[in-house]
Amino acid sequence: MEVSICRTYHIWTKSPMVNVGMEHTKIFVPSTKCILKMFWSQSCTYLLTFQREPSVAVNTEDLSTSELLCCPICFEPLIRKGPAGLNMAAVSRSAFSCARCRRSYSTRDVYLDLTLLARAREYQEIQASGTELFRSPWVSFVYERGWRQNFRRSGFPGPDEEVKMAQDFLKPTVGGVLLDVSCGSGLFTRRFAQSGNFKAVIALDFSENMLRQTYEFIKQDRSLTTVNIALVRADVARLPFATGSVDAVHAGAAIHCWPSPAAGVSEISRILKPGGVFVATTFLTPQLMDFGNKELRKILKQASSSSTLRSWDAAELEELCQICGFVDYKSIHRNNFIMFSASKPEQA
Repeated sequence: MEVSICRTYHIWTKSPMVNVGMEHTKIFVPSTKCILKMFWSQSCTYLLTFQREPSVAVNTEDLSTSELLCCPICFEPLIRKGPAGLNMAAVSRSAFSCARCRRSYSTRDVYLDLTLLARAREYQEIQASGTELFRSPWVSFVYERGWRQNFRRSGFPGPDEEVKMAQDFLKPTVGGVLLDVSCGSGLFTRRFAQSGNFKAVIALDFSENMLRQTYEFIKQDRSLTTVNIALVRADVARLPFATGSVDAVHAGAAIHCWPSPAAGVSEISRILKPGGVFVATTFLTPQLMDFGNKELRKILKQASSSSTLRSWDAAELEELCQICGFVDYKSIHRNNFIMFSASKPEQA
């Protein structure tokens, strides 16, 4: 159409682009209302042609959850309505749903609940005593205020040193997304996020109260206000992530508390990308006088474990990783402390 242009001309259009005159000047419009400011010494007449450009998906540093978070029932990608990004602010303002299962998921308190029984009203399951212990508000509160410090007696070097050791194993995954499984109060989540080595860190735990503690600690640390941290409640034996979608998984002092360690490690193997790295710490079985008798060692080992904590032989952990499809197993031992690492095979 032919229009007369003066100093300021208002155009209302749904088109994201306008071509002005014969010079084909492109003006990109951020919304449906565009204000063109043109300064001329005399009146001019120009032909304005409106052209619709193909829609382009906005890439928010590859931090969209469109192919990451999945339904915990069918593992189909969740449909997200809300701002993109793997951070607490964006996730809390988003709604998630599964088209196949017709289930919806949203932020409860401060975390996104992606457990199988999220929003269940009547049905309940009795969890293992070890699981219930860490859901306790009291245990969640004291975990960083005395509980975790006692691990030094077993040879754990402390959170700062453990993070440095883990970072060495995680070097191949720098710049990717890290999942901190059984994150507890966020003791390691915060340190991984502060390192700047990962574009996003997801803190995951089954304990509602541990996730609340994680949130409180993050709020108190101003250095974490601009980093990408998301809080997700989920079961390690049913991780709500797409197959081959996560770069790295860390499980600090956690595997000994899982009801089924084999189920958890196999799930971690499923969600890791080819070349992804799994790093974990746990307790080794104390040296026992078993006289080389495997049955006697088994009995003594059961006696040294409890309903909330089991201990391991180093060979057990290596075999577990191998069974679940991992390669390149490595470990560091200090007294009864062990940190081990394994990788998903690269694609052939």
